Amino acid sequence: MIFASSRNVERTATLTTAIGRGLAPDGGLYIPQSLPRLQGGPDSTLLPAVAHWALEPFFSGDQLHPELAQIASEAFNFPAPLVALESGREPVEVLELFHGPTAAFKDFGARFLSGCLERVRAGSQRPLTILVATSGDTGGAVAAAFHRRPWVEVFVLFPLGQVSPRQQQQLTCWGDNVHSYAVRGSFDDCQRLVKGAFSDADITAARELSSANSINIGRLLPQLVYYAAASLQVQERTGRKASFIVPSGNLGNVMACVWAREAGLPIGRIVLAHNANRTVPDYLQTGQWQPRSSVATLASAMDVGDPSNMERLRALYPQVHALRDQVQAVSVDDDAICARIRADYATWGRVWCPHTATAAEAYARLPQQEREAHHWVIVATAHPAKFSEIVEPLIGREIPVPEALAALLTLPAHCRQLDADAGLFKQELIAA
Repeated sequence: MIFASSRNVERTATLTTAIGRGLAPDGGLYIPQSLPRLQGGPDSTLLPAVAHWALEPFFSGDQLHPELAQIASEAFNFPAPLVALESGREPVEVLELFHGPTAAFKDFGARFLSGCLERVRAGSQRPLTILVATSGDTGGAVAAAFHRRPWVEVFVLFPLGQVSPRQQQQLTCWGDNVHSYAVRGSFDDCQRLVKGAFSDADITAARELSSANSINIGRLLPQLVYYAAASLQVQERTGRKASFIVPSGNLGNVMACVWAREAGLPIGRIVLAHNANRTVPDYLQTGQWQPRSSVATLASAMDVGDPSNMERLRALYPQVHALRDQVQAVSVDDDAICARIRADYATWGRVWCPHTATAAEAYARLPQQEREAHHWVIVATAHPAKFSEIVEPLIGREIPVPEALAALLTLPAHCRQLDADAGLFKQELIAA
């Protein structure tokens, strides 16, 4: 399969090249020239088997194709269970994506990308530099996946004071080949610094750069796998399509769900659950694309005012009316997030992180008839223990900490503060 820049379909690359670069030379994001139609089904319901089946067409003809099964086996070695909610007549389940080493959905993509790059870099004498901007969960997952890999250095940028304390610990507890920076600014500032580095001739001469954000096709494609697995399970059990409500920030998770549906998987409705950062809901409502500065919310990993993957969405659906036909978007403010955490704990005994609570609130706002007409899946993107200072006062009890997360909380932090200045970040990259 050939991949093209979202800004110029004539600029093409193999999958290996696209993964290695992260961004296309013109600043665009790599997209498949055409999406495959998945045929038959996986050999088993286990995630590695689903991953091999669902991703094989994307790897077809690429040098990584013979390695796909092993990469999938290494990356998808923890579960993504569907758990039913007792909600009366309404068919609704939760897709739990927080059972990995950093308790967030981004563990899947980060580990898969690390496996791909390790094989691509085999025999290379020059170390790779991974740049990652994070609004909370991406950086921790990437740091965990690449920590102490001898062929790579990782630079993690996150907005100072805008992630939870436990998120910050996950971003800064690594050291060694992982450099963490608390940027005095927003996530959008972090993302701007990362994108700017890719177009700086001095930096690219000094370092071979790649990205581990969902702008990298190697981070995004594996996220398609859990939508494939969940939708196939729902279809087998119920004969119906799964409709997903996805907590949404930089839109990588949504993009994976949309590509899964376009590839023929049994997926019905897709609802984007945003926090108070309303760029995407406003675009669908008004037809005017107006990126803006992000605002800080309780659902900090979704604090994005200029989501990168909108470029991929608009490449697939260039006209806003076409995109409106494919997805729906809602905005949930902090008060509603808190109320939903309280209500669903009281009703179902479920404890949501603030991001999952946005999806649960979006589900609750659906008309009763629509809730009953589809088989809904609420996507749970992070473990609530990562946001204990928010969630525990709302539910009135302590949240048990997963073992892997508890181990990270005991490690010393390594972090530097940095102004949101491209020149200063350039100095850090060249001097490090």
